[in-house]
Amino acid sequence: MNHGISLRKLGFYPSYRKSVLRNLATSLILNGRIETTEARAKEVRRIVDKLITKAKEDNLNTRRYAHSVLFDKEAVYKLFELAKEYKDRPGGYTRILKLAKYRRGDGTPLVLIELVKE
Repeated sequence: MNHGISLRKLGFYPSYRKSVLRNLATSLILNGRIETTEARAKEVRRIVDKLITKAKEDNLNTRRYAHSVLFDKEAVYKLFELAKEYKDRPGGYTRILKLAKYRRGDGTPLVLIELVKE
């Protein structure tokens, strides 16, 4: 039984997994869309949606939290600009689209994760 499983391990040890997800979140915020595997996209969606929700309340504490998660100062600035655009949206800031592509090495299906524009 899989009760209480709260995250995907993604085949990485914990510190590397955290680093990969932080990199993906930073890239998604900076570029607006990235291509990755389905499992990684589902995990990074959790992180980015929480970041945008917290960024709606622009104060020192949320800025410090964003700096602790994202690797780039420019990504933090862009995050708070995005949060202004999503101020009336209650959630669901990202969209995952399945592609008809597979990764060459192991055949893992690829998806496109993007920020929803209104």
